Amino acid sequence: MDPLRRSFLFLFSGLLTLSFMGCPGETPEAGPGANGGKKRIVLLTNGPDPFWDTCEAGAVTAEKELDLDGQGYVLSFERGDFTDKAQLDKLKQYNLKSDIVAVGISVYNPESAAIAREMKKLRDKGVKVICFDGDIDREQFRDARFAYLGTDNIVGGRELGRAAKAIHGEGAKYSFFVGSTSSANAVARMDGFVEGMGKSGEEMERLADGADKKKARENVEGALDRNADLNMLVGIWAYNTPQIVQVVKDRNLTDKVDVACFDAAEASIKAMGEGDVDVMVVQNPYQIGYESVKLLLAMVEGDQLTIDEYYPNYAQEGENDLFKTELRVVVPDGSPVKKEIFEKETVFMTYEEFKAWLEDRSLVSS
Repeated sequence: MDPLRRSFLFLFSGLLTLSFMGCPGETPEAGPGANGGKKRIVLLTNGPDPFWDTCEAGAVTAEKELDLDGQGYVLSFERGDFTDKAQLDKLKQYNLKSDIVAVGISVYNPESAAIAREMKKLRDKGVKVICFDGDIDREQFRDARFAYLGTDNIVGGRELGRAAKAIHGEGAKYSFFVGSTSSANAVARMDGFVEGMGKSGEEMERLADGADKKKARENVEGALDRNADLNMLVGIWAYNTPQIVQVVKDRNLTDKVDVACFDAAEASIKAMGEGDVDVMVVQNPYQIGYESVKLLLAMVEGDQLTIDEYYPNYAQEGENDLFKTELRVVVPDGSPVKKEIFEKETVFMTYEEFKAWLEDRSLVSS
């Protein structure tokens, strides 16, 4: 065969192959056979923390109880990696898919215009979009989602501050430890804590670790080294508390430093039982997962009665597009903290009561 003709045929064959493969980096749309022809409801977390295991359990329960399969839907529970890029890449992929009808997202960076833009693109396509656990910046991008479902983090922070005040009394010197000091839920929790503590305490530092557990431990060590009078350590995200506890134990400071925290990681629950954690404000990730699936299904199905149960006076203003999930305060048996100091909606539990609550639901964390 003529060498020129052979080269032409080889080039044509290569181009034909590429045309079937698609462009590099491009995610092809799901075909009619994807997921057995079922439509997808997606929940996307901000990261891979075990906190989300409990949330996924709630979502899976909703999937079964609401018979998503029988109605032609399938649940996808996906995890970010505590970066803007991971969530942005996922959202871009969703925008290329034809089988996705609803997306719930726990936003890592609420001020990301790029994430808000991809959320709006989904809405423009007719995909139902909510935020759960972590909202987008409501001042700038509220219309990027229909509504928010999850913890009222300002209230949670206040409750933790009130409990810390009851434990320590006057003269508390406290530092915060968290993955990101700019994340909406982190800011709300810390600001709420300051309100709840009032003039009884003094904030020393807010330290971010980028969800790196090694860095989280180093932050605790550094804070103690810099502040000789630091007597209260506050863990804002679930993984922070086990790092705090380990440093306090290693330095034999259990009797000198109080530990207050958000979320009940398995290690944190164990630490409270051993006398190393003084109070936990606990979200209900199981409920967050369950209610998110129920709400998104109702939105896709046009079930206005159910939507109205969540948002009876819906409007994208004030608190009319916010659904607040359950919040509880957990303290060791014999704690000086009493139920009367908290808001009436907040559930108050002792350590033993909380353990029983978890066991009834076959959970190890919350």
